[in-house]
Amino acid sequence: MNSKRYMMVFIVLFSVFVQAAGAAELVIGTRVEPLIDPHSQYVTANMAYSKHIFGTLTRVDNNIRLVPGLAKSWKAIDSNTWEFKLAQGIKFHDGSDFTAEDVVFSYKRVPNIGNGAFLSSLRGIVETKIADPHTLIIKTEKPNPILPFQINNVFIVSKKACEKAETADFTSGKAAIGTGPYKFAEFVPGNRLVLQKNETYQGEKPAFDKVTFRIFSNNDTRTAALAGGAVDMIDFVPPNEVEQLEKKNFKIFKCASDRVIFMTCNTLKSFPFITDKDGKALEKNPLKDIRVRKALSKAIYRDAIVQQVMTGLAFPASQIIPEGWYSYNPELNVEKYDPEGARKLLAEAGYPDGFGLTIHGPNDRYVNDAKICEALAQMLGKIGLRIKVETLPKSAYFTKLVPPQNEFAFALLGWSSSDAGESSNGLVSIAHSYDKSKGIGINNPGHSNPQTDAVIEKAVATVDTGAREKMLQEAMAAVINDYALIPLHAQSVVIASRKGITYIPRADEQTLAMNAKPE
Repeated sequence: MNSKRYMMVFIVLFSVFVQAAGAAELVIGTRVEPLIDPHSQYVTANMAYSKHIFGTLTRVDNNIRLVPGLAKSWKAIDSNTWEFKLAQGIKFHDGSDFTAEDVVFSYKRVPNIGNGAFLSSLRGIVETKIADPHTLIIKTEKPNPILPFQINNVFIVSKKACEKAETADFTSGKAAIGTGPYKFAEFVPGNRLVLQKNETYQGEKPAFDKVTFRIFSNNDTRTAALAGGAVDMIDFVPPNEVEQLEKKNFKIFKCASDRVIFMTCNTLKSFPFITDKDGKALEKNPLKDIRVRKALSKAIYRDAIVQQVMTGLAFPASQIIPEGWYSYNPELNVEKYDPEGARKLLAEAGYPDGFGLTIHGPNDRYVNDAKICEALAQMLGKIGLRIKVETLPKSAYFTKLVPPQNEFAFALLGWSSSDAGESSNGLVSIAHSYDKSKGIGINNPGHSNPQTDAVIEKAVATVDTGAREKMLQEAMAAVINDYALIPLHAQSVVIASRKGITYIPRADEQTLAMNAKPE
């Protein structure tokens, strides 16, 4: 009996040891190479990386609900004034104290980094002042009921560490000093980012002591790394690989994404990417005619993209916010596939024989992005257009797709609504006319409609919840009915791991080591 008891104790202790050893390091095969500077590029992957190292005043949990971050509470003092009470006793990774000065410094830094990528998250703020070291007063130009949600992705850096720092100092780790659950350990561009647990973190401690993000931009290579045991889990699992991974007993974690993929129509200028059927430049940009933009939408067979390109792991979209979210407009229907109707519209617009058009898109940013562009080319070719496709790595693509110098005519883009929990940020950032000084239209791909702008501006300044939702729905209808943006589908989040790891996927597509635990 004693020997059996000792054996049972040994088995339990050995199991504990294995679990502890398993919790020592997590290796994640990821698609996107990080930019360590948290204010350098407004893309979901970089926000996810930043959440490991840096904190924000507010944050959203796994259900995309707003919860306290570095601010323990907040309240509206009047319609244009917010008071934020900051948590006390929080330390940066170098041991220095976090105070309101770091917040003010971080917010002032945002407009001066890159193209001011995070300006849209600070739009409407006219003053940020310090009441005391742990009390912050933020004043807005107009009523902004979602301000606490709006700032949840604006990361707070250390004024002491970053006052004279440049983006290169973050890449080296010199300035990568935050308050987050992990500390910067090493970054090898094109290869890996290594993080070490922050033992002084005041929130819930992550399960793994060390996290290594291995960068595999190629889908096949990333999947092979998991299958071969080089990594413990991978993100952005290619839809066509899900069934095979399940057959090999890898674990699959899925949820609906909040990201809608859509096409953008640049109507502001003429392009070498729009020609006649012989490849000669046109004097007039056809995309300026709403009948042409509508024809492009009618020529797209969304169900085929969902079933054949995305293997069912997507949902046809009618607008740039997913169904079921606050401010979703149920009266907007998915455009019906109607190639004959599309040809008639082209003829009415003066292009009965079509014209030449280049589709641009990234090839390493969204799920199957390059394949989607190729599928679109086939569909648009059926209505008489002479289509070319050019896809680029995201590092090159997005530098060309920023106002006011956007270089593309017809381009693929995606938008996530988790930064606001509603459609307002998308409407202001990508549908409103560009005005950098006001932090609006920061991601506008090349379209301007003053009437639509007026509807958007009224909607985002409406405080009453019911009235606000109705106004946002009207603003979305104005954008979609103008065909400045042509929705395609909402994609899914798919994560895969080896046995022994459990993971909670998020609708905002952020891959967080904090959501992984050993079983």
